[in-house]
Amino acid sequence: MRHKKSVISGAFLILLVLALGTVKWGPSFDDALTIPGTPAEEANDVLEDAFSGAATGAQADIVFQAPEGEALTDADNQQAINDLLTTIQDSDEHVETIAPPSQLQNFNDSETVGYATVTFDEPAEEVPASSVENLEDSVDQTRDQGIQTELTGDIEFSGHGIGSGEILGIVVAFLVLAVTFASFLAAGMPIFSAMLGLGISLLLIVIGSNFVNIQGVSLSLAAMLGIAVGIDYSLFIMTRFRKQLAEGHSVREAAAIANGTAGSAVVFAGITVMIGLLGLSITGIPFLTMMGIGASISILMAVFVAIIVLPALLGALGHRITPFKSNRFLNAFTRTSKGDRPQNKWGGFVTKRPWLVTIISTALLVTIALPFTHVNLGLPTDGTAKQEDTTEHKAYDLQTEAYGEGVHATLTTALQVDDSMNQQTVQQTLQEMSTDLEELDAVDQVAQPIPNEAGDTYIVSVTPTSGPNDPQTKNLVEDIRSFSYENTELFVTGTTAVNIDISDKLQDALPIFALFVVGFAYVLLVLVFRSVLLPLKAVLGFLLSLAATLGFVVFVIQDGHLLDLFGFPGESAVLAFLPIISIGILFGLAMDYEVFLVSRMREVYTQTGDPQEAILAGMRDNGKVVVAAGLIMMAVFIGFIATPDAMVKSIGLSLTFGVLFDAFVVRLTIVPAVMKLMGRAAWYMPRWLDRLLPDIDVEGEKLSHRKNQDK
Repeated sequence: MRHKKSVISGAFLILLVLALGTVKWGPSFDDALTIPGTPAEEANDVLEDAFSGAATGAQADIVFQAPEGEALTDADNQQAINDLLTTIQDSDEHVETIAPPSQLQNFNDSETVGYATVTFDEPAEEVPASSVENLEDSVDQTRDQGIQTELTGDIEFSGHGIGSGEILGIVVAFLVLAVTFASFLAAGMPIFSAMLGLGISLLLIVIGSNFVNIQGVSLSLAAMLGIAVGIDYSLFIMTRFRKQLAEGHSVREAAAIANGTAGSAVVFAGITVMIGLLGLSITGIPFLTMMGIGASISILMAVFVAIIVLPALLGALGHRITPFKSNRFLNAFTRTSKGDRPQNKWGGFVTKRPWLVTIISTALLVTIALPFTHVNLGLPTDGTAKQEDTTEHKAYDLQTEAYGEGVHATLTTALQVDDSMNQQTVQQTLQEMSTDLEELDAVDQVAQPIPNEAGDTYIVSVTPTSGPNDPQTKNLVEDIRSFSYENTELFVTGTTAVNIDISDKLQDALPIFALFVVGFAYVLLVLVFRSVLLPLKAVLGFLLSLAATLGFVVFVIQDGHLLDLFGFPGESAVLAFLPIISIGILFGLAMDYEVFLVSRMREVYTQTGDPQEAILAGMRDNGKVVVAAGLIMMAVFIGFIATPDAMVKSIGLSLTFGVLFDAFVVRLTIVPAVMKLMGRAAWYMPRWLDRLLPDIDVEGEKLSHRKNQDK
């Protein structure tokens, strides 16, 4: 506060420097979700060596549907398609080759649908924006002639940035803060500080994408968390600051005490969330590790801004941030009085009926969790990740209708033969393999083998009868990999096989990561609460809310309920890395709410020895802040549900209901009810263990006690 002008201007200077760096380097995100070492990736390496002379540039498919009552093979339609392809070839130097439908012979049976393939001279992430725009503009040529023309392929045609949904979430968060603080000026401070931290973190991630492989979804995840925790952390500090002002402290003293107490809790909360996110690295999955690192950067910047820049801002505004004044709505929900004993309406209701509340709340969450028992994990396709009005989704639907769902799940089967095999034996083996493939029930079509230049590797394209995320397709990949032929090595790859291997790897990593999170949470809470039973209750509560969250996600996304309400384009498999991401994020948030609520109870219990009074005091003093923080988190995450990107939308859905279940059902309902049932046993700690463990002062209570003694 003594250097408030320097701190504030320094923060904006950092933001400016990073913005200039972003202008210089620009974004360079790699949206390929790959895991080195999986069977499909190893097969890709083999094929790259065997077909090293083949084109490696990005490909885009132009899908055509003839006007009603006509065929694409009609002379006029053929001429219109050829004119379009000539225009694209002549107008873009980055287009290497174009194969029309007549050359590829991919017309459907009625010859009403077909597609051309455009091959560029650069990989997808390096294709210039001008080439993408040229392709998008050129297809209007055939559309104007009545031929439906849509685009799909390696290139992104439907981008997404921060839109109306995220802005709406921030507006709702502002209104929650205005209700909480009963002041529009005070409500704006957490929003401002959160956006400052968010800006710095996102610019760092964009610049970092030029030096390490970072997926585009990492930016959305970082934005989602950066906004939510940035607002919440500032809320915690400002609540304490206004309370100190109301007690008669000067602005400088109020800011110092707030930072020493609530600021300490913010540092602890931030570190907890970051550990959960950085713990994603133990899965050994590179893109998941980078997502965790990117999100951790946004958390770190939120903490830095909250404990460094926010106090400077409070010093600049001074008493214009009005002293602590309670809101009538929150008071009606959280506080009442009965003699000299602290009371709380909701806390009183819960503690009077602990068995009933615990049973009903637990049964509710268990019921919501049941759909997770039949979860099907997968990765997005254009039919599930893109909204219905996008050209990719329309192209997906056209190809599905014309060729079947399996056209999107084509498998690349490669056979590498030994040098000792003569040509006749090779051909016999290839024929045997083709026959074996055709006899599989899940196979729709088997293409002719294509050899490499050396003649030692052959590619056979296999079209399944089912879609990319269908369990039947996953079983088909396993069946093909089980084939064995003498003196050969067989591989299965392609986008579908790669995605299946990623889903399997993520599913295998899920219990390992969950065990890490649960173990870490228990140890952490034992240190904080000086109890062996309270942490067990907290961990079980987290697992309960997590199961309900994932069950609800399966209920909506996979089972197809409430799709229109949340704006999903259709039923789909659950995003393969969603469970792990949800664990990493919700773990940190759940521990934040647990510590913030129960640490106050512990403080009162150590002073009074009365467990009932401790519960009510914690609910009275910190319950309303947990309510406000939960509502703010949900408001921000709901904003991301409103985005058109189904991957971001599904993460937003998971986090929204994760906060709802954990903050409101577990922390504010089950926790006080179970603590009432446990009584004094909740605070049991063996003396020998208490002496061994370090004392962690999460909320700076020693500072508060010293301050009171000085007074």
